[in-house]
Amino acid sequence: MTSTIGVARRSESSLLIAWAKRALLVLGLPIVLIVAWWLATANSTSFYWPPLRTILEVFGATWFEGRMGTDVAPSLVRLGAGYALALVLGVTVGVAVGSSPTLRAVVEPVLEFFRAIPPPVLVPVLILFAGIGDGMKVLVIVSGAIWPILLNTVEGVRSIDEVLRDTARCYRFRRRARLLHLVLRGASPQIVTGARQALSIAIILMVISEMFAATNGLGFSIIQFQRSFAIPQMFSGIILLGLIGVALSLLFRVVESRAMAWHRGLHHTQRGGN
Repeated sequence: MTSTIGVARRSESSLLIAWAKRALLVLGLPIVLIVAWWLATANSTSFYWPPLRTILEVFGATWFEGRMGTDVAPSLVRLGAGYALALVLGVTVGVAVGSSPTLRAVVEPVLEFFRAIPPPVLVPVLILFAGIGDGMKVLVIVSGAIWPILLNTVEGVRSIDEVLRDTARCYRFRRRARLLHLVLRGASPQIVTGARQALSIAIILMVISEMFAATNGLGFSIIQFQRSFAIPQMFSGIILLGLIGVALSLLFRVVESRAMAWHRGLHHTQRGGN
């Protein structure tokens, strides 16, 4: 009995140590950077480089007294709409292009042409066709976020094992079953990689789109603070934008870990078999 309790305690101790090491690895660098910023600006008298203490003091009053609903929420809605649309279009077109060598040969030059155009350059064009409302901002996000998803989907579909394709044909899988269980599942690791890359691009383009003919949003607020020389408030907006990016990245990891659990299990089984 005593030995069992001792083993349990050692196991709990090892688990706590492992969690502490993981927390240190994750939070160590951010803590070091925050402390360095705090110390570097503690005695700053520069109007353009205020102390971090001043920025944190205005953070709450700037964003939690009305701007969460009027600026942050609209930005997140546009980001979600643009990212979701880019995901649907990127996967749909990517599966079609990756599955057909003929279609890939026809559309590849056009795709490369549009991929090479920086999305911010398209903002004036999109304003002409979509106006200055939320539709334009969503289209700006889609115009940049779609490419990592589309190109990774194409490569994922092309890299599916031919043996699996032949097996699906031999078993006479219906088109829908082949799409769901062979194509999308086989290409899902690359699709997830493209979706992760597209998320950071979508956040950047969300801010850029709100700097043109906007009346609300995070990008609009940060520019307004800069133009009115409210420098601490401007830096607080940049910090908030970074926190949103971290939160969305963590959320993406949670979704990815659940959606791709089968893939990790498959690799674990293959390594065990080897």
